[in-house]
Amino acid sequence: MNNIDLVFKALSDPIRLDILKILYSSDSVCVCELVDKFNISQSKLSYHLKMLLSAELINKSSQGKWNFYSVNKDTLSQVLTYEVIKNLFL
Repeated sequence: MNNIDLVFKALSDPIRLDILKILYSSDSVCVCELVDKFNISQSKLSYHLKMLLSAELINKSSQGKWNFYSVNKDTLSQVLTYEVIKNLFL
């Protein structure tokens, strides 16, 4: 993992942490569902998702015109201890 600075920058924002919490509890979530859960514009949500993607904290897959996101648990487990993950996401 060569992007440790991006990881901690991504984890420093409460909205991005909330996104990770939602994604952590699901296999994959459509961007349309995320837009409904947050009281921010779609462009701001896209910015936050881009930050998480750049830090390799989430994965993106496309199905038709929709993007689906999931947590990259490998990256999380490399950066955070199990106790921190448990306190944040479980």
